[in-house]
Amino acid sequence: MVQINNFIRALAFSTMVLAPTFASATVIEIATFQLKDNVSYEIFAPLDKAVEMQHVTKQPGFISRESAKGKNGDWLVVVHWESEEDAQASMNSFMSAPAAAGFMEAIDTSTMSMQHYVK
Repeated sequence: MVQINNFIRALAFSTMVLAPTFASATVIEIATFQLKDNVSYEIFAPLDKAVEMQHVTKQPGFISRESAKGKNGDWLVVVHWESEEDAQASMNSFMSAPAAAGFMEAIDTSTMSMQHYVK
């Protein structure tokens, strides 16, 4: 019974802590793309993580980011921003970020699509 009560308390606490984080996200950025033919998951995954840790997470208004590989080799990146201005500022600085070079070199840019959705 004590373990169940502790689990319920932990769940309630995490809900109180995490819910405001996502509730404050006013812009959701969705990017999809495919990798170049000669780029494997093993090559791209560290490049994706480097972009996240060295650039995106350090931008003003950043809330969260996640990426995932699809079944057909396509990729999805979801980023939550506090405002449209924050999302746009990050995009404007992205190409000059050192970590972006390898990331962009691995992507088939003709397949890239990016959309912003406002909550």
